[in-house]
Amino acid sequence: MPPPPAKPALNPPLLPLASLPSPRALPPARLHRLSPEKRPRRLSSAAVSAAASTSSSADPSAELRALCSHGQLAQALWLLESSAEPPDEDAYVALFRLCEWRRAVEPGLRACAHADDRHAWFGLRLGNAMLSMIIRFGETWHAWRVFAKMPEAGCWRVFSWNVMVGGYGKAGLLEEALDLYHRMMWAGVRPDVYTFPCVLRSCGGVPDWEMGREVHAHVIRFGFGGEVDVLNALMTMYAKCGDALAARKVFDGMTVMDCISWNAMIAGHFENGECNTGLELFLTMLEDEVQPNLMTITSVTVASGLLSDICFAKEMHGLAVKRGFATDVAFCNSLIQMYASLGMMGQAKTVFSRMDARDAMSWTAMISGYEKNGFPDRALEVYALMGVNNVSPDDITIASALAACACLGRLDVGVKLHELAESKGFMSYIVVANALLEMYAKSKHIDKAIEVFKYMPEKDVVSWSSMIAGFCFNHRNFEALYYFRHMLVDVKPNSVTFIAALAACAATGALRSGKEIHAHVLRCGIESEGYLPNALIDLYVKCGQTGYAWAQFCAHGAKDVVSWNIMLGGFVAHGHGDTALSFFNQMVKTGECPDEVTFVALLCACSRGGMVKEGWELFHSMTEKYSILPNLKHYACMVDLLSRVGRLTEAYNFISEMPITPDAAVWGALLNGCRIHRNVELGELAAKYVFELEPNDAGYYVLLCDLYADAGRWDKLSRVRKTMRDKGLDHDSGCSWVEVKGVVHAFLTDDESHPQIREINTVLEGIYERMKASDCGPVESHSPEDKEVSKDDIFCGHSERLAVAFGLISTAPGTPVSVTKNQYTCQSCHRILKMISNIVRRDIIVRDSKELHHFKDGSCTCGDEGYS
Repeated sequence: MPPPPAKPALNPPLLPLASLPSPRALPPARLHRLSPEKRPRRLSSAAVSAAASTSSSADPSAELRALCSHGQLAQALWLLESSAEPPDEDAYVALFRLCEWRRAVEPGLRACAHADDRHAWFGLRLGNAMLSMIIRFGETWHAWRVFAKMPEAGCWRVFSWNVMVGGYGKAGLLEEALDLYHRMMWAGVRPDVYTFPCVLRSCGGVPDWEMGREVHAHVIRFGFGGEVDVLNALMTMYAKCGDALAARKVFDGMTVMDCISWNAMIAGHFENGECNTGLELFLTMLEDEVQPNLMTITSVTVASGLLSDICFAKEMHGLAVKRGFATDVAFCNSLIQMYASLGMMGQAKTVFSRMDARDAMSWTAMISGYEKNGFPDRALEVYALMGVNNVSPDDITIASALAACACLGRLDVGVKLHELAESKGFMSYIVVANALLEMYAKSKHIDKAIEVFKYMPEKDVVSWSSMIAGFCFNHRNFEALYYFRHMLVDVKPNSVTFIAALAACAATGALRSGKEIHAHVLRCGIESEGYLPNALIDLYVKCGQTGYAWAQFCAHGAKDVVSWNIMLGGFVAHGHGDTALSFFNQMVKTGECPDEVTFVALLCACSRGGMVKEGWELFHSMTEKYSILPNLKHYACMVDLLSRVGRLTEAYNFISEMPITPDAAVWGALLNGCRIHRNVELGELAAKYVFELEPNDAGYYVLLCDLYADAGRWDKLSRVRKTMRDKGLDHDSGCSWVEVKGVVHAFLTDDESHPQIREINTVLEGIYERMKASDCGPVESHSPEDKEVSKDDIFCGHSERLAVAFGLISTAPGTPVSVTKNQYTCQSCHRILKMISNIVRRDIIVRDSKELHHFKDGSCTCGDEGYS
């Protein structure tokens, strides 16, 4: 089809019939042609002889009509192509109608090619028959060529336009259908009652509310405001464009309504999230004694599952059984969706198992239901059974199965689903591509997700949000922010996008970028939507801005337990254990019930503050007062609490008496306590259990190295270092980030590439000199023999010194410097940063892989725990 003209206003005067482009101006037709030797022959020789003799003695047009009336398509097509004279218009029309009825695409296109060769122009009756057939086949290019060869006048011309507009709409070419409607109006063709439903369906499919409003004006202008079919289409259009109020005005103004009218309005409310209003209208329909049909019951059944009203849902099930719909496949599918929405997968399974016949939607509803209700393993089991029953999956099936793979980390099944989606041509479906993005990201194959994202023909907000969240999940936070900035050019982010972007800012300490995103959230007016308020609190807490976090917490009206937990964690991270306990008491007074995460934060506060008595009280109150069974994290916190204060034997006995098997974190807490108090023997025992459970975790090897280094056991430290090298666990470079004027600067260990490295080194050398003058020189190694065994140089890298120094020379005096690091802060760096905070009188916040350090006036919020 040639490019459509610019869209004119929809209220032109009725002009004389405008001429369409000549056929020569159109793209070349693609009418199907077969050489004579390739044309199928399905007649016996006797039949051929009889047909030939008949055609020679009788009227071929009459014979062709007779064959078509008896449904003998093959004979009719042979007669058409073997006759020397072309048949008349009625014969052609009969043949086209037979092909359309039979859905015989190839014979229909051959007949169309025959007519095209022998007619320079088509009469309206012949052209309309050809159009109807070709449009039914979805051959819009062929239809355009036929349309252009038809006369431009006649009372039946509107039928041709209706066929074209409706055909383009059914083929999914909605904008092209609306452009055709523009041409129809400017050609002076008056629309009829069949035109408007076609056009309005296209308006709703785009959706284009403004165009729909103008078409509504045309409905009134041409006197079709009382036609039920037109008004039903108007309601559907407004509902799909998100204007349920306008749809209801149309409905309330109707003097005559049929069941389709009620269905359209009820479904319109459901589509716009007005489930209660839709159900009220359904009850009104029953009160008015309008009999609902299968479509009504199916629509209401699905919607009732969204209201979490089990009683009403069961009443709908009973109503459907009473009216005889319970055996219909479509209704049973809606029942499965309803029960799945209510979390009643047992009932959904019962409905599914009792179905006499199941289609792809039945299987998909079960797979999706299991996945969304937290049973991804069962979802994949049902998917496997679907294959055993030889049911071909559709795009929604594959997307649901991919979501289950993402939950389980089943990359093997996910890759096979990817291959299946490619073979079936589903990769162009955005729902499948988005599911693939999430599956690869959660399976730690973010590069494959990038590849899928790159080749997606179109990307929506879910696509971008999945990529940003995927980068965060794979600890590639800078790339997450890079994608977020590029997304803003074309796609409007939603709350999920902002949450992922804020998580990336929190992970990198990008406070200024986080504030910019906060401002964007406020401009969008969604600051109270979903998890966003908590994501903002988390950002400010992790960036060390407890004042901002508190302000956000107070501004957040509807606080949940997550909000309280984030603030509790912030107080603990900043070393305010007493404040955390007071805050917990305030939380309980407000009526908020604590959960497992709450007690993890509280026990950590007790551990950091050495509050053994308070820790035991909280640990016992979990079960006795709040009915929360302690999990491994709570036990690890208690071991850490006892170990930090030097009660190592008590901590070991506590582990031995645990009702559940201790994990590596529990033994690691004991190992850390042994490091602090230099108990090599018990530390080695704890390390033995740790390495049996987590043989490849570098952090625990670091703890053991710390223990040996602090105890001067350099021989054993060298053996641990050799083990780490053999396992490839000591190759991660130290890296620190600092944000200056909205730009995040990264510093690697021994990196001299920064353009201001000379100024940075000058600042550090000056600080070292002042420390030496005050007998507080930096501690670089425990052993003068070999720098290789220095745990400070190996496991710290000192990259935070470079980041802090750059922050000092790049920010205004008096402002805090906030640094994020991927490894732990060594004793030497800890002492240097304390000294810097005292010399420059500035707050320095360093969040390393273990905890948050807030240096101020020569002290740290960690209380020098483990750094003495």
